[in-house]
Amino acid sequence: MSEVAAAHVTPPDIGRGIGFLGGGHMGRALVAALRRAGVKGSEIIVFDTHTETRDALQREFDVRVAADATTHIAALDVLVLAVKPQDMAAALRPLKSMLATHRPLVISVAAGLGTRQLAELCGDEVPLVRAMPNRPALLGAGATGTYADPALAAAERQRAEAVLATAGCVVWVDDESLMDVVTAVSGSGPAYFFRMAEALAAAGIAHGLPEAAANELAMATLHGAGLMATRGADLAALRESVTSKGGTTAAALAQFTAQGFEQGVADAVAAAVTRGRQMAAQYGTGS
Repeated sequence: MSEVAAAHVTPPDIGRGIGFLGGGHMGRALVAALRRAGVKGSEIIVFDTHTETRDALQREFDVRVAADATTHIAALDVLVLAVKPQDMAAALRPLKSMLATHRPLVISVAAGLGTRQLAELCGDEVPLVRAMPNRPALLGAGATGTYADPALAAAERQRAEAVLATAGCVVWVDDESLMDVVTAVSGSGPAYFFRMAEALAAAGIAHGLPEAAANELAMATLHGAGLMATRGADLAALRESVTSKGGTTAAALAQFTAQGFEQGVADAVAAAVTRGRQMAAQYGTGS
């Protein structure tokens, strides 16, 4: 894997317009990123069956919204698939003929669904990019793993990269099977750090800190550590920089090791990888 992009200072090339099939957490994060990057609200349209979701997106980001995508596909050069994996087949079924005819660049952010499955749902000639952003994309601090068939045109690859880079760093992988690992590491990863902060706060409370103080200290520590982990930083060096020999941090880290911390993390990532592959098998082309 190699890191290839960061946030843009000029609006990405979205052609005639970009549509989002689904306005949930990830769709909303990318809409926010595009608007911050200078893409006009009139060039973005979100398709969602829930009236409240459409109204909220229109109100917050001043984008166009619609309940049905069927009459809009011909006017789009990019379509982002942001519905849940289990809903993807049903959502794409009525659009397949239009996608096959107009061939917009399709970027899927659905966990577990591979390009072969997506091609069956969209049409074999539709240009496809599979991506896995994470929730910090909402703040422009996301990490997105990305895969495309080597035959995808360079212009389409560059357009997908430009769109996704508005939300943070973009990392391409050459082997699609690694996308399940991307999902497990960075897609799900923010939750792991939040869980760690929850446990840290709980431990502080158990040792006598007031709940409010423990929570604030844990959250501020998580935030500060994240800021220190700048792109290109050496994680081991960062850890060592706050670990004095024989000190309190060293004692805590030794206990982590004694409790099998590294193996626990490895097992957790393995469970997420397995679940991603199960989701692909379960939701790929079914009804």
